[in-house]
Amino acid sequence: MYKLLIKPIFFLFQPETIHHIVFKTIKFFSAIPGVSAITRACYVVNDKRLERKLFGLTFPNPVGLAAGFDKDAKLYEELGNYGFGFIEIGTLTPKAQPGNEKPRMFRLPEDEAVINRMGFNNGGVAEAVERLKNRSSNLIIGGNIGKNKVTPNEEAISDYEKCFEALFDYVDYFVVNVSSPNTPNLRALQDKEPLTALLKHVKMLNAKKQHPKPILLKIAPDLTNEQLDDIVDIVNETKIDGLIATNTTISRDGLKTPKERIDAIGAGGLSGKPLTKRSTEVVKYLADRSKGAFPIIAVGGIHTGADAIEKLKAGASLVQIYTGFIYEGPGIVKRINKEILRMS
Repeated sequence: MYKLLIKPIFFLFQPETIHHIVFKTIKFFSAIPGVSAITRACYVVNDKRLERKLFGLTFPNPVGLAAGFDKDAKLYEELGNYGFGFIEIGTLTPKAQPGNEKPRMFRLPEDEAVINRMGFNNGGVAEAVERLKNRSSNLIIGGNIGKNKVTPNEEAISDYEKCFEALFDYVDYFVVNVSSPNTPNLRALQDKEPLTALLKHVKMLNAKKQHPKPILLKIAPDLTNEQLDDIVDIVNETKIDGLIATNTTISRDGLKTPKERIDAIGAGGLSGKPLTKRSTEVVKYLADRSKGAFPIIAVGGIHTGADAIEKLKAGASLVQIYTGFIYEGPGIVKRINKEILRMS
């Protein structure tokens, strides 16, 4: 029903516009007594065989919602009713910022893809914390943190520290995001020296806590094998808990969408089916190169159960979806979990 009836209506609207409409609609209906229970009955797959134990956490299933969908922690409880094993909020920055100028999100239906240059638009970490204080479920929540656009890279560590400290009591794990292509010079923080310094600092902050939280790093799909080797070395040196591979890509190779439209859209990170192959390659390379020394959460081009299983076979421990949720609808989580059970 989603693909035949609902998606065509959604796709009549600008992507960012319909995103906000859907959020308000889900929020409204979920407040009606009984609706959340009905939603869970329709979409949640409860099966012990789906459980994954990582970082000292027990994930009820391996399918999560990637950062970027619920940036400001406005809908995490309601989205949990659609069967996700975990939800990642953010990317959050210390201060609120509007992000880049609109329009900044574009669908490529021929490719089942999205290009976005949102630019870490969010209401700031303090606003998200106020919402997280109202958590009423045991849903696992990850906090994806970044730096403000106006903060120079030389002072980036301070921004990550502010977000870490503010979120610490309210999320179950952290993701250090240095791989978005939409904040100027952010990806320069993936270079070995600044990245090592940043991760060591966050680990130092974490070590001071009575109950430290898992720290993960989200990386770009556009890194070379030599850069991926550096990432493995950095993980081993800093002793962070794992990686998320991958963020969106700046590549435009192999798209079916006419070049004129791609050129007209301009800069931004590409997500969806065109990223499937490359993100799997990155996961496999990291898993092989590290000999499975740390967990990897795979994200990028997961639209089917087969896509998710391919990522898991490549060496991922968990998977996340975003663009697949847009193109395939809310039933995607259930379908992936059912396929994982069928193959187990």
